[in-house]
Amino acid sequence: MEISLDLPSILAFANLILCSAIVIIAFSLLVYILTHNLRSTVARSFCALIAFVTVVYVGDVALTRIETLEAAIPWLRFQWLGIAFVPAAYLHFSDALLSTTNLTSPWRRRAVLASYSISALLFGLALSTDLLVRDGQHLPQVSHLAAGPLFWVFVLYFLLTVAWGALNIQRARQRCLTSTSRRRMTYLAVAFAAPGLGVFPYLVAASMSSYLTPGIVLLLSLTGNIGVALMIVIMAYSVAYFGVLTPDRVIKHSFIHYLLRGPFVATCVIILMLTIPRVERIFGLPRDMVLIFALVGLIVMLQILINVTKPFIDRLIYRQDREEITWIQELDKRLLTTTDLKQFLENVLAALCELLRVQRGFVAVMAGGEPRVEAFCGPLSPSHVALTSADLMALAQSPSNNEELDNSDFVVRNGYWLLPLRTEARESTLGLLGVDARCPEPDLTGDELEIIRVLIAQAELALEDRHLQQGVFVALRQIIPQIEHIQRWRGTVRYRGSPGLETIEEGPLYGPDFQQWVWDALSHYWGGPRLTKSPLLNLKVVGRALEENDGNPAKALRSVLDRAIEALKPEGKRHMTTAEWILYNILELKFIQGLRVRDIAMRLAISESDLYRKQRVAIEEVAKTIADMEQGVPERTARGEEIPGPSYPTEEIS
Repeated sequence: MEISLDLPSILAFANLILCSAIVIIAFSLLVYILTHNLRSTVARSFCALIAFVTVVYVGDVALTRIETLEAAIPWLRFQWLGIAFVPAAYLHFSDALLSTTNLTSPWRRRAVLASYSISALLFGLALSTDLLVRDGQHLPQVSHLAAGPLFWVFVLYFLLTVAWGALNIQRARQRCLTSTSRRRMTYLAVAFAAPGLGVFPYLVAASMSSYLTPGIVLLLSLTGNIGVALMIVIMAYSVAYFGVLTPDRVIKHSFIHYLLRGPFVATCVIILMLTIPRVERIFGLPRDMVLIFALVGLIVMLQILINVTKPFIDRLIYRQDREEITWIQELDKRLLTTTDLKQFLENVLAALCELLRVQRGFVAVMAGGEPRVEAFCGPLSPSHVALTSADLMALAQSPSNNEELDNSDFVVRNGYWLLPLRTEARESTLGLLGVDARCPEPDLTGDELEIIRVLIAQAELALEDRHLQQGVFVALRQIIPQIEHIQRWRGTVRYRGSPGLETIEEGPLYGPDFQQWVWDALSHYWGGPRLTKSPLLNLKVVGRALEENDGNPAKALRSVLDRAIEALKPEGKRHMTTAEWILYNILELKFIQGLRVRDIAMRLAISESDLYRKQRVAIEEVAKTIADMEQGVPERTARGEEIPGPSYPTEEIS
């Protein structure tokens, strides 16, 4: 395609590039928000807003390839799907933002629903009648519809809803108490004009087409498109923080690198495709071949560029926590997983076997006071005989007599030369190394011993590091619940009229997953990962039950579940089919006795579907009882008697 150098053509080409870039950016951000924090009402309303903006720009891009007005009219009317619904999405987004500040209003919610209904009506008018828009014109640089008799109604509706939305965001900003929340709300307040800037040129073109030249309309579109491209990125960046408990630095890092590897690369590809002229041959080659090579080269070079600049980008993102983040990144690179250790030890064993010209070797580590094969080299795993000698444990725990490795350090057992692997300080044993005995007694030469010393030192260092890392993992498992609590508190933004930090429920109590955790623990009542690794183990009521259950967390949690189930037990003789016993019977038969659903339904004389409904109610009651126990509220049985719980100071109550 040959591009003219007159001003309207240049503006039209620049608009085409910008519109294509906005479609890519808007769609990419829509996907990003949908996959990262869809549970947030702010995120969902933003997705609706940006989806309608995308529709407008998809129409713009399509119109550049249409040559007649008859073919352009359907696309021009299709664009009104976005134009008509942008005001409603504006109001929806601003209402969601204001609601996050604990200022909800049923009347405002009904106004949002009414605005969507009005937008649907306006779109219907634009699609099937000439009352809102009509006729229009199609020029090489710009296409638009003309204003109809009721066009002023849409303009008035657009201005009122956008003004109302801006007022809502301003109110939300005034209710922010922290500098961080106020800054993000300021970003949204400034970028809130982006969708309006995208729609504004269409309003101008439709209402003032007889007074404006195509060049002026193109200039207005170009200005609006630049603003839209920047502002929707700012809006998406601010929205990405709503409804997530991930640390800010992680969100920022994920968002920026997503922009670089997704929208940025795709936009560069589109620009390249549009700027390569549509001629038959370039440098004597077909244009398609040149285009393919250029696109592949661009994508590869951009990925290399992003990887090269990643450290500098990360320094900008983590400028306040640079040293700590560097340590975290180094830890991630240098941690030895079980597979890493096994592969390393196999390499050491292979080198030893090659040196000694033997077929087999193994490394066993101490687990629960007994040796366990961690890695082996050779056609077969070492037999259990090699690890079950009567004096093998004594050998492993024997002190090291020599500072340097010598033939006397090896012990012959069951056809193997065995050598204890010790810590650097030689204070404890990490495991055992064994290789096939090439002769009845060790006869290593000086050169062989020198090489073996290096290999053994490497194996010992790897085992010791792995042992230390296991301690790190144990510590992490202990502090992760506390970290989750802190992230929950950190993610709770403070607004005027909202409760203080001391009233925010701790941990999982009354959280959205609490009932699911109770169900999981009950489903593995007699043992299983859902019981032994349940988040309910972090409850204080379970901690208080540890002493009565020999310090066993699973037994302590089971005892708490027992108390909660007993709280639902009515007074008197048990009946299988009476209403007051139904919840207790379901819990006792299903989870304690472990009967099948069909058998339980027959014994209780109810249908299976009714059983499932009542089972949900029973689990809800158990969850409520456990939550009351956690807060120190005495449980109440079905007959109204209090079951006294353990006493503890009131300041512990969360």
